This record gives sequence, C-alpha cells and structure tokens, in this order.
Amino acid sequence: MRIFGVVSFVFASLGLAGCSSTAGVDALQIPSSETTSSVVRPSAPVTKAVRTAETETTVETVSMAGAARMRPPAPVLDEDNARTDDETSRPDDETSRPFGLAEEETVAFPAQDLPDSVEPPVQEAALVSPPKRLSRAAPAMLASPVTRYAFRDAKPINFGRSSPRHLAVHGVDVSRWQGNINWQKLRAQGANFAYIKATDGGDHLDPMFMKNWRNADAAGLKRGAYHFFYWCRTAGEQADWFIRNVPRVEGALPPVIDVEWNGESSCRRRPSRETVLEKMQVFMDKLERHYGQRPIIYTSPDFYRDNLRGAFPDYPFWLRAVAAHPSKVYPGRKWLFWQYSGSGLSRGVSGRIDLNVFHGDERQWRNWLGGGQMVADAD
Repeated sequence: MRIFGVVSFVFASLGLAGCSSTAGVDALQIPSSETTSSVVRPSAPVTKAVRTAETETTVETVSMAGAARMRPPAPVLDEDNARTDDETSRPDDETSRPFGLAEEETVAFPAQDLPDSVEPPVQEAALVSPPKRLSRAAPAMLASPVTRYAFRDAKPINFGRSSPRHLAVHGVDVSRWQGNINWQKLRAQGANFAYIKATDGGDHLDPMFMKNWRNADAAGLKRGAYHFFYWCRTAGEQADWFIRNVPRVEGALPPVIDVEWNGESSCRRRPSRETVLEKMQVFMDKLERHYGQRPIIYTSPDFYRDNLRGAFPDYPFWLRAVAAHPSKVYPGRKWLFWQYSGSGLSRGVSGRIDLNVFHGDERQWRNWLGGGQMVADAD
C-alpha cells in the first residue's frame, strides 16, 4: 500500500510538470494582441507602406522639431489582401521632400532596419539647418555670367569705332507687341537684362507685363519695369498706378520713366518745359520713396531737345539713338543705357525688338547691380 502510494505520487508529479512546460511553450508562440507607443520609429521615408487590418491609433508626441505624429505597430495583412497606400508612401511625394530644397535637390534616404526595442541613433546632420539656396537677389558678384552679343539687326547701322558691340552688357526692352517671348532663347542670344513695359497713364496696364516679369526672371535676366508718361494725367496718380502694379522686389533694376512726345496718343498736349520738369520730378520722387531706387529717365531726341537739355544732372539717362552715337545726338549728356536699335532680331521673339547696351564693362555692370551709383560720361 505504501509502495503503491509512492508510485502514484511520483506519476502525478510528472504529469503536473509536463502540463506546466507545455503551457509555457504555447505562450511563447501566441502573438500578443497589445500594441505599444513606447518604441520610437525611424522618421526616414519608407519605400512601401501597407495598410493594416485594424484601425491604427495616432499617438501625439513632442519633439525638438515640434509636434510629430507617430503610429504604433499593428498586425499586418498578408500579401494577398495588402494594398499600397500611394498617397503617403511615395518617396518623391511633395509631403516627403525636405523643407527648403528644390525638387531636383530632393534626396530620399532609405529607412533603417532597427529592432523595435532600440531607438534610432541621432544623426548630427539632422541638427544642422540645411544650406540656403542663393536667390537672384544675391550679391551682384554672384550673379550669372554675362552673355555675349549675338543679335541680328534688320536695319544695321555702322557706328564705326563707337559701335555698341564694343560694350559688354546688352539687353532688350519689350511690351505686349512682342507677343509670347521665349526668354531662354533671348537670354542665350545675349540679353542680360530686360526692361518690361508695365503701365501708361493712370489706368492702363500692359496685358503681358506680369507674364514677362516672371519669365524674364526665371530665365536669369535682370529685369526692370517702365512707365510711359501721359501728359494729360497728373503725375501723382500715374505714380500711384505704377506702384500699384509693379512689385517691389529686391534685385530688380530701377524703375524707368519714359518721356516722349507721342502724336499717336489721344493726348497730344505738349506742356511747357517748366510743367514737364515739374511733373517728372513729382513722379520720380514718389517712385524713389517707394522703391528705394533713383528712377532712370528714358527719352528720345526731339523730346530731349525741347525739355531736358541741362536738366536732372543727378539722374541716370537711357537715350534712344538709332542712327548715331549718343555723344553726337545728346552732346554733353552723361548716360547709363543706350537704345541703339529698334529693329533687332532674335530667335526668342517673332518680329523686331529694341536692343540696348549698358555704358560700362562687366565689372562696372556688377558694381552697379550691387548698388554702386554710376552716371557714365557722355563719350
């Protein structure tokens, strides 16, 4: 009886041990239904995402970069039932691009395979601000290189030793009459700057102004805007109209007042010289206060002869002289720009275009762009 009891006790103990061991193994094989938000996931872009079967819970966390959203791990569907989330998983999506980088500079970094229990290492580069891209308003010495003259002319003039081709920096002036302009081709042919028709009078805006303004800048040209002055409107309202329509942009060329007699205009009034100078001064003062740049005066030979001889010695002049050098057409007048042709030809435009040149070499051009005051000699 005692022997039988001992044997029975031994067999019972072995049975209990077997049950406990089996339960421990099974417990290791059964996945836990719990989820945790304590594991920090790598924040690098993921090449492929799979939607989970259960609704995920968004956990709000706070980091050095501000509030960030992290999703806890959840059971994943099998391959047959999984669906790619194209809206959030593409590495080239707009939302995954590093802030402050252009599209062509975006780099997608692969996600790191780290154990769930290990936090991703902090990379020093992530704590450093990304380099800033240089804007077109950067210092003048960092501006794009000067493109050499390559225009043709439907009515070429032999200027002899004083040919504009001896000067380095050429450009154009345009308006709606040039139609749709290929600014890249115009730039390649030697247009380093462009003056763009913006307004005339107190209520007219060139319909192509904003398109030309943006596209010239995108092609790498230095750009400025000009106003055709109307002698039947007050100077103040014309200045206000120009300011209303022409953006104040760092790096833009100084604004231009275009003063001419225009027999084709509905306003054929020709005020006295005193009135002309007074109106011009009011207009230019208002623009200089707003843009912080002294305006440039564009004019033609007949208007200059009637009104501007000896006037405004401290203002830069842009002179039209398509048959002879400015020193012969405007004797004694210092000038900054010379419009030497109204019949230029370029692959960037259909029809003809006005051609201009800066009075100086490339170094002087960059110095002037950088804010240096310059009123070149007349010769």
